[in-house]
Amino acid sequence: MGERSVVAEGLRAYWLIAGMWVRAGMTYRASFVATMVGNLVMTGMDFVGILLMFSQVDSLGGWSLPEVALLYGLSVTSFGIADLVLGSMDVLGARMRDGSFDTLLVRPAPVLAQVGADRFAVRRLGRVVQGTVVLGWALASVDVDWSVPKVLLVPVMVLSGAAIFSAVFVAGAAFQIFAQDAAEVQNAFTYGGTTLLQYPPSVFGKDLVRGATFVLPLAFVNWVPAAYLLGRPYPIGLPSWAAFVSPLVAVGCCALAGLAWRTGLRSYRSTGS
Repeated sequence: MGERSVVAEGLRAYWLIAGMWVRAGMTYRASFVATMVGNLVMTGMDFVGILLMFSQVDSLGGWSLPEVALLYGLSVTSFGIADLVLGSMDVLGARMRDGSFDTLLVRPAPVLAQVGADRFAVRRLGRVVQGTVVLGWALASVDVDWSVPKVLLVPVMVLSGAAIFSAVFVAGAAFQIFAQDAAEVQNAFTYGGTTLLQYPPSVFGKDLVRGATFVLPLAFVNWVPAAYLLGRPYPIGLPSWAAFVSPLVAVGCCALAGLAWRTGLRSYRSTGS
């Protein structure tokens, strides 16, 4: 019961803080709309780059444009959800430097909820919308022999991918506590991770694919389940049932990230400012 009450308290605190930032952002409606549209356009430039590539080639690593678009849509949509919910975690280092992180520790609300909801920005929905549009087009265009398991696998991929990226955000924030900032390191695994997953695993070396599968299991966001969906062999020979373990991988990643976060908080020493 105690654990449930902590979770409920955290969700309530997150909702209240995020709502405050949403109301503040909506004060100037024209500025909000312009910022959201700008964010939508900027995030779409990555896919424009892929389209330009396919204007010169018929396939990329043996994958067609709709197949690469499927990887892109899954990666961007999953990451966009995590970025919307926890994208402010990368400001933790700045808070520790200026001493404002200490004020979060004495407030009657879970620190993770406060950091995650800090500067909540609805404009980040632009990334989710753009990724969803590409994903929808890809699903309508790919040559897949659809079955019930494959249909159900699509939303499972998106939700599990969002949870995996969320765990990376939290683990990165915990690392910032130990390193006293290093937001760039966190961004290398979050923003860098989603960029990596936008391209087929066949274009990368097997050592990198193994690392993204067994060390930092970002491959379970889209590479592994999408290979099953498209009837393609995975480069390092995983069994077909591995496509369905993304939820378990997500749970494991979240548990490890939570442990890292609690360890980081216990080790934190105030800046004294």
